[in-house]
Amino acid sequence: MTSAATLHWAALTHSGSRKPRNDDALTAFASSPEGAHPLPACGQHSLAAHDLVFAVSDGVGGACAGDIASATLLAQMAQIIPETFKAAAAGFFPDSLRHLCDAIHSIHIEINALAANSTEKSGMAATLALAWFTPENLYLANVGDSRIYLSRAGTLTQLSRDHTRAWSEWKRGEIGEYQYRSHPRRAALFEIIGGGHQRICPYFAAVPYLPGDRLLLCSDGLIDGLWERHISEALAACPFDARSTAVTLLKRAIDNAGIDDTTLIVIAIDEGFPSDLKI
Repeated sequence: MTSAATLHWAALTHSGSRKPRNDDALTAFASSPEGAHPLPACGQHSLAAHDLVFAVSDGVGGACAGDIASATLLAQMAQIIPETFKAAAAGFFPDSLRHLCDAIHSIHIEINALAANSTEKSGMAATLALAWFTPENLYLANVGDSRIYLSRAGTLTQLSRDHTRAWSEWKRGEIGEYQYRSHPRRAALFEIIGGGHQRICPYFAAVPYLPGDRLLLCSDGLIDGLWERHISEALAACPFDARSTAVTLLKRAIDNAGIDDTTLIVIAIDEGFPSDLKI
């Protein structure tokens, strides 16, 4: 790109109709040598001076403190990701994907330790869908079934991978989307952050982005109420003001399902406009 891109975003979350609390969590922050600077739920910001990070996490376990797991995970990511700037200032240039990998593994250990020391937190775990924008690239990480979608020139691509065998069967063409959505093991995750598992194998990728791209990060609550064609149509028509698209997607998902917690972040990529957000 000839100039730093500007991101426009909107983040929304809704508590499920049958749950006393929202186990989902989301975060949006600008990363710099001074640390993580929280961003508002809706806004715009240039990548000229800061990296921008967006993430969604779905706490797993219900009564087993899923909300604590998701909040802890995202709070720790906001502390760890800016360390790349500090390393660069000291003359080291850590690989971003390796940094993400180390961060997730350390948080996995921490959540397991918290759960082991408290009966109320026993078994707590969380998913992760994270998008880290730098001036040059997008780095993403996901664990579980929270998703990251890219819409480019009207074509929808899921950048993340659901860590379920049902999803793998769907993507291999062994079953269709209808069979996947009604699959009895659709929510059986074989990768999760925490949950007492000793090992974890997140999915990572580095993806070039372009002006005009639209991205969606979401928990599985959104997917419960939307088919992929609904997501494709909404993102393809998304203006730079991402809020209207986020509201439309959330409302449709709740109207069609709404039982589970539902969280999403819609991101629109523009080019070369200065940010009106002061940090």
